[in-house]
Amino acid sequence: MTQQIIIDACGWVAIIDAGINFEIELEHLFGTFELITLPEVTGELEKLNLNRARKNTLLLELLANKSTEITYLSNDLRHTDDIIYDLAVNQKLAVLTVDKNLKMRLFKSGIDVIEVVQSNHLNLIEGL
Repeated sequence: MTQQIIIDACGWVAIIDAGINFEIELEHLFGTFELITLPEVTGELEKLNLNRARKNTLLLELLANKSTEITYLSNDLRHTDDIIYDLAVNQKLAVLTVDKNLKMRLFKSGIDVIEVVQSNHLNLIEGL
């Protein structure tokens, strides 16, 4: 079964900054997987990318090519983390993030979290 994974902006930044081959790492964790992005995350990444040196870009074209962007209509949720949380809980999707608060919320709700560890690997934290 294919594991769908929501990408959080800070998670993508951590992958790029660490130089992680996310495809190999995620295949080790899940076998087959599908990356999910949200317009809110793409917007955050585009803003972050503007302040980075050209040689240190966030490879947004790679993310766009390797993921499916979906629009998730939530109940007046405006903060990206709240939208990610709501989607993950309602659809039972894993989330790739390094945000401590978001990881804790997801874990407590039984949602799997993928995080960057040792600056060069991905680790799966299975929800309760």
